[in-house]
Amino acid sequence: MKLLGLFLVLTIFWGQGSSLSCTVCLVQGATFCTGNNVTCPPGRVCASTYTVNMEDGIKKNEFFGRSCVPENQCQGPGSFSTHNTTSKKGFSCCYTDNCTPPAPVLSSVNNTQNGHICPTCTEDGVDWCDAGRTMSCTGDETMCILQYTNMSGTISRDSVLRGCATPTICNIGNQSLITGGLSVQVQISCTGGGGGLHCGFCGHLLLGLISWIIVSIF
Repeated sequence: MKLLGLFLVLTIFWGQGSSLSCTVCLVQGATFCTGNNVTCPPGRVCASTYTVNMEDGIKKNEFFGRSCVPENQCQGPGSFSTHNTTSKKGFSCCYTDNCTPPAPVLSSVNNTQNGHICPTCTEDGVDWCDAGRTMSCTGDETMCILQYTNMSGTISRDSVLRGCATPTICNIGNQSLITGGLSVQVQISCTGGGGGLHCGFCGHLLLGLISWIIVSIF
C-alpha cells in the first residue's frame, strides 16, 4: 500500500486550440495542496482529486492532488473494491486559468449488496490472477474490474487486481505516467457482469492520481 498515491498531471481538452494553466501538486495526509502552475495541452481542464484507501475496513492513507485532466473525467465520485480493500475517489474541476476546483466529495458508505457478483484476487509479479473466489458488490459498484499495473525504472514491479468498481472508475480507462525516473502503465478493463472482461474505453489519458489504482502493490 506504500505506493498508493502517485498523482499524475496530465491534462484535459477544453476547446480545441486553447490551453489552460493549472496548478499541479500532490500531498499525502491532507485535503489541499499548492504547487507550480503548468500549461495544459489544449482542451483540458484543472482538476482536484481526493482518494482514501482502506484495508479490512481500516483507513490506510489518503491523498490529495491537483492537475490537468480530460474533461470526461470531471464526474461524480467513484470507488473500487477487492475482497479486503476499498479505494474511494472524488473529482472536481474548474475551467479558467489557475482556478481552484471545489473540494472533491467522496461517495457515502453503502454496504448494501446490489446483486452483482465479481471475481476477486490480487497478485504481485504477474499480469493475470485466477480468481479463486468471488465477491458480492455493494452500493454503486456495479462493474467487474480487472486492473494490471506495470512499473519500471526506479521501481520494477507488476501487479494485478480484480474486484468490483463503479462506472466512473471504469470510464477513466488506460493510463500511463512517467515521472522521477519511474514509468507506470495501467490497463483497466471492466464488464457489467455478463461475458468476458473487455476494454471499451482504452485511449483515455492518465488522471493525475494513480494512488488508488495500485492498491495491492506492496
